[in-house]
Amino acid sequence: MAESNPALMVPGLRRNMVTICAMTATIMQALDTTIANVALPYMQGTLSASQDQINWVLTSYIVAAAIMTAPVGWISNRFGRKRIFIICAAGFTFSSVLCGLAQDINQMVLFRLLQGVFGAALVPLSQSVMLDYYTLQERATAMSIWGMGVMMGPIMGPSLGAWLTESYSWHWVFFVNLPFGAITVLGLAVFMDETDKNLSLKFDWFGFAALAIAIGALQLALDRGEQLDWFESVEIVTEFIISGIAFYYFFAHSFTTSKPFIQFALFRDRNFLTGCIFMTVMGLVLYSTMALASPYLQNVIGYPIMTAGGLLASRGFGTFFAMMMVGRIMKYIEARTLIICGLTLTAASLFQMTGWTDQTQVPEIVIVSVIQGFGFGLVFVPLSTVSFLTLPNHLRTDGTSMLTLLRNVASSVGISIVIAQLTQGTRKTYAILSEHINPFNQALQMPDVRGMINLSTDAGRAMADRMVSVQSQIIAFAHDYQLVMFFILCTIPLALMIGSTKATLRKQAAGPEHAVME
Repeated sequence: MAESNPALMVPGLRRNMVTICAMTATIMQALDTTIANVALPYMQGTLSASQDQINWVLTSYIVAAAIMTAPVGWISNRFGRKRIFIICAAGFTFSSVLCGLAQDINQMVLFRLLQGVFGAALVPLSQSVMLDYYTLQERATAMSIWGMGVMMGPIMGPSLGAWLTESYSWHWVFFVNLPFGAITVLGLAVFMDETDKNLSLKFDWFGFAALAIAIGALQLALDRGEQLDWFESVEIVTEFIISGIAFYYFFAHSFTTSKPFIQFALFRDRNFLTGCIFMTVMGLVLYSTMALASPYLQNVIGYPIMTAGGLLASRGFGTFFAMMMVGRIMKYIEARTLIICGLTLTAASLFQMTGWTDQTQVPEIVIVSVIQGFGFGLVFVPLSTVSFLTLPNHLRTDGTSMLTLLRNVASSVGISIVIAQLTQGTRKTYAILSEHINPFNQALQMPDVRGMINLSTDAGRAMADRMVSVQSQIIAFAHDYQLVMFFILCTIPLALMIGSTKATLRKQAAGPEHAVME
């Protein structure tokens, strides 16, 4: 059944209000992926939780959101996008308030599960709404607006979380969603049009169950692997095995049933398939570099959390500026050219970061962060536009759900890889460097050095240990940045898979009604 498409409406109050509501929903969900991280130590004391228990505050949200992202397209088509959007926004807001009121760790984990269940639909639905309410020629601008919420949320989340926690309390990390949620629900109820409902759709329970188990087990393994020493843990090995078996059953079932849970017609569109590849790359690179930046600034250079948050925000300014600009220049420059330029800038910034030390100054950090953020912005907007350039309207919500799911899974994979590499690299480098800290090292016998690092005293040995630890971390971080840089460089040639966006836009501009209603 074809969806009713409101994209033909002229710009005005209704479209502007729907845009604002879509943005507030996106920002709420994007912020909550990172905003609670800095508040965990404060929650641990208040909720009387162990280290392992408090980590479930993050794990429960991530797993629930990952599992419930996949069926968003089916639920939207079956019950209507407006109804589901309002229910999810209201449920997310209510569960956020419950998280702020939680009295013990069991309540917190339960409410975070609810938050993840309702929050899973917010980003794909908001993107789908933005695509519907803007014509093909306006989509680059629409994706620029929407992308600001998706990209700025994870970047600004730690800074906002630190400020709320230190200025007020950890409860406000969750209460901050209340005004945004209220605006979103009321605005959607008043200004958004409902889409057609396909009441004849049947739910593929086996496909959903297999995919849910596969994604859930994979997310658990990725999230808890670092704590449990990866494949040395029976739990992690078991979770990977369960995930692999469940993925096998999901694909075997999907390729042999007439109505699979995931509409594989999505992947027949070359532009969408390319978008999936690069969205996976973006999820891995964006979140892995974020996971490295904060501990580097705090643990290696020694900045307090608020200063580190301010420096991290500079990357957001680069992203913001790029997104403001790219929506305009896409009319004149091919999307693949912008994506290649963005990936090149990101790789160049990571190359510069491989030379960072504990003496790196603020101006260099800010400049490199702005360049990196600018590169992200150059990639994200053209990518979001290209992915849906030729995709039929009836597959759009399924497409946004798939891109969100891939980005989230890729981010978990990326974070797990770089943190594991960082931990292992630090340990190995420390062992190598510490072999040279002995009385027979000629450099340590020099008068100036011996005056500061006297291995015959406790203070001297402590200082030597501190210096070796810092240098080990610096080298390990450099190897991580180098790994991500090589990964980006290897993916740049894939941008040539993207077709000519200017030609497509010119062709469809001749028939705007066809462009919108195809």
